[in-house]
Amino acid sequence: MPLTDAKIRNAKTSSKQFKLYDERGLFLLVMPEGGRLWRFRFRFEDKEKLLALGIYPDVTLKEARERRDEARKLVAAGIDPCAQRKAQKSARVERAANSFEVIAREWHERQKPTWAPSHADRVLRLMERDLFPWLGGTAIADLTPPTILEVLMKIADRGAIETAHRALTIVGQVNRFAIASGRLVSDPARDLRGALPPTIDRHFPAIVKPEDLGPLLRVLWGYQGSLAVRCALRLAPMLAVRPGELRSAKWSDIDLDAAEWRFRLSKTRQEHIVPLARQAIKVLQELHPVTSPVSEFVFPSARTPRRCMSDNAVLSALRRSDIPKEALVGHGFRAAFRTILDEVLGFRVELIEHQLGHAVKDSLGRSYNRTSHLPARKAMMQVWSDYLDVLRTNQKFEKGPQEEVPKPPTSPLSEVELS
Repeated sequence: MPLTDAKIRNAKTSSKQFKLYDERGLFLLVMPEGGRLWRFRFRFEDKEKLLALGIYPDVTLKEARERRDEARKLVAAGIDPCAQRKAQKSARVERAANSFEVIAREWHERQKPTWAPSHADRVLRLMERDLFPWLGGTAIADLTPPTILEVLMKIADRGAIETAHRALTIVGQVNRFAIASGRLVSDPARDLRGALPPTIDRHFPAIVKPEDLGPLLRVLWGYQGSLAVRCALRLAPMLAVRPGELRSAKWSDIDLDAAEWRFRLSKTRQEHIVPLARQAIKVLQELHPVTSPVSEFVFPSARTPRRCMSDNAVLSALRRSDIPKEALVGHGFRAAFRTILDEVLGFRVELIEHQLGHAVKDSLGRSYNRTSHLPARKAMMQVWSDYLDVLRTNQKFEKGPQEEVPKPPTSPLSEVELS
């Protein structure tokens, strides 16, 4: 006799489990502790098997009968319902293991050793903020161009066009990593070229005219904040390194006696040498007894000496000095360095590019030889610091013997390639 909901509800437990039979192989297994489990008994290839169909009352009598009927259809079609369920579970596990977020984090971990820490953090933050909430749980094989574009347009619609393009680049790189590791056949992101609104090319805000740079330097020298930030503001225009490289400088990399700072470039991880002019040495000597005893960093964080100064410290100091963001950002000192040394002071472009840490091609294949023209670059850095002093003190700059830098090798350098 078929089961009814009333019969199920009124069934009392006993010390042993027992069965309440419905029909066509369906029954309810009543456990001593009170649990009620739906089971379906069937024969497949002359073997008796049991298929679990859920727990009552989460699965009602009606739903249990529907699941039994679906299983009976599979048996009639020559398919083992138990084997099919096991295959589906295995597929779900595999899809979860091959989700976009899992593979993206794996890709990020593999790439991180080759990146600057700040860049690795930015990439991870972008993925966690703009990609994982919508794409993270999707199997990477199920990504489609419309799915990806919908997520990218969420970013673009809030006005972050450049971020949307960076996100597209990241998705493409993750997909290519999945292809290389055998988890994806083709990259759906490649079909999205031209689908996003174009970015607007912008240069870093900078002051590149000597008559404008002088007043700026006077403002920087007049900053009354902490010694570490004050020294960073004075060194930034002198050294013309990337802001992240300056704030993460370590005392172990600086040789005050040799007047050199040696470190690895944040973009290329190549060894780089920054000659230190007399003015830079003076600033570092003032800071050394204050920060070197407590931190490995030249510019330690105000919160803990175990970390370097935050990336907003210099920018915040510029804003507090009433220098608007439209006029200058930390990276803008490099533009001033590049422009004035070339157009005003007449130094060779390849010397300037070497000093900026850009890749410079030459016929001898010394593109990343960071010792190239070191004597000439030392002289150039001293001229640059002297020129900044002249601008800051509003004096007239006169050519002196320090500008007579060594001549280049006989094999001339070819075009400059910016990294």
